[in-house]
Amino acid sequence: MSRCVYCRQRKGKRACPALGGLICSQCCGEHRMVRIACPSDCVYLDSNSAYQQKRVGDRFGQERKEFYKGLYEVGGEKAAALFNLIEVVTFSYFNDRRDAQDGEVIASLQSLRRTLSPLHIPAAPPPVFAELLKKEYEGLTKQEGQQGQQARQWIDQQVATEVLDRVLKFVSEFSGAGLQSNRFLTGLIGFIRAHHPEVAAELTKKGKEGGRIVLPGQFTPGKVEPVTHQHTGPRHHPLHSE
Repeated sequence: MSRCVYCRQRKGKRACPALGGLICSQCCGEHRMVRIACPSDCVYLDSNSAYQQKRVGDRFGQERKEFYKGLYEVGGEKAAALFNLIEVVTFSYFNDRRDAQDGEVIASLQSLRRTLSPLHIPAAPPPVFAELLKKEYEGLTKQEGQQGQQARQWIDQQVATEVLDRVLKFVSEFSGAGLQSNRFLTGLIGFIRAHHPEVAAELTKKGKEGGRIVLPGQFTPGKVEPVTHQHTGPRHHPLHSE
C-alpha cells in the first residue's frame, strides 16, 4: 500500500504535485495551501475561492504579525511602512489575476533590492510588476522625505536593504518550495479581503482606474498594540490589525 506522503499513516490516493507522491484526501483537504505549497494548476485546488483565501489568509496573518515585530526591531515604523507598501502594491496588482504566481513577486523584490545596491549587477529585464514596485517605492520616499533631502534618505539605505532581504526570506518561506506556488499571494489577498475589506475595495478600485497607488493607511501590527499612526499627505483610513 502506498502511504500518504504527508502523514505516512493513511493510504495515499491523490497525486500531489507539490510533494511528489500520493497524498490521502484528509491531508490534502486539511493542509493544501496552508502547510503545502500547492501549484496553481493542481486539479484538487481552487486557489481563488473565498474559502481557500480565508484559510490561507488566517495562517498568513499569524506569521505576518510575527514578521512585523522583527521589522520594528530593524528600523521602527519606517521599516514596517516599507513592507506595508509592498503589501498594498502587491494586492492591487495581483488580486484579480488567476494565473499569478509567487515567483513573479520574488523576482520583482530581487529587482528592487538590486536597485538599492551600490554595485551594478547585470540582470535580465525586470518583470512589469518590478517596475511598478520601484515606482511606488520612489513615490513613497519622495512623499515621506523631509524637504531638502534626497528621496532615498527617507529611510536609511542599509535599513531598506535589510528590510528587503527579510521580506524576500519571508515571502519565499511562506510560498514554499513549489516552483508554481501562489501560496503567498493567496494568503496576502485572503488576509486583506477578510480582515481589511475597506482597504481591499479601495485598492481594487485604484487598480482598475490606474495611476499611482496611495497608501490607504497602515495596517501593520505593532510590537504589542496595533499601530494607529498615519502617514501625512493624502487622506488615510485608520486601520487596526487583529
